[in-house]
Amino acid sequence: MKLYTSVGPNPRVVKMFMAEKGITLDMVTVDLRGGENRQEAFLKVNPSGQTPSLELDNGTNLNEITAICEYLDEKNPGSSLIGTTAEERAATRMWTRRVDLKVCEPLANGFRFGEGLPMFQSRMRCLPDASPGLKLIAQDGIQWFEDNMKGPWIAGDRFTLADILLFSFLDFGAVVGQPLDPKFTKINEWFSRVKARPSAAASA
Repeated sequence: MKLYTSVGPNPRVVKMFMAEKGITLDMVTVDLRGGENRQEAFLKVNPSGQTPSLELDNGTNLNEITAICEYLDEKNPGSSLIGTTAEERAATRMWTRRVDLKVCEPLANGFRFGEGLPMFQSRMRCLPDASPGLKLIAQDGIQWFEDNMKGPWIAGDRFTLADILLFSFLDFGAVVGQPLDPKFTKINEWFSRVKARPSAAASA
């Protein structure tokens, strides 16, 4: 197997997941800034023109971070970041979906339609007027997690894919004009716990 990777929070999620699991794969770096992901050769790997992409041994590709991480989790025995029971897996998927919808999507599009507009306007439909509102929606999402955090980790007492996903995007937000507000006491403490994990540095 090999992983097509690049800069950005989405590839970091998979790399941090791999670091937590102790997985090593061959890496192919795709030049996003240079538009390599929009060229014919890479579009054969992922028609969406996005990274990461996991090429399996049979030559097929998995192109969504949650699908990639769940596949790697199942293929590599040991401590699971998804869950070992139906209940744990369902809870992880629920919290991961909440992270994606409430924070990751609005945060990322707030950047793409704002500070990232010069790079993205020729590659996708951009709505510059929506950028400020999307950033506020992301902040509302962080507030929701602040209000609903019941344990040391997003899903409670287990460190899961949901933590990796939220951390990767909040860390990205800090360098694209969407820093984590100090008022979110629980989330800031959680962020520090995640940042202290070796996988955070290994995937940066």
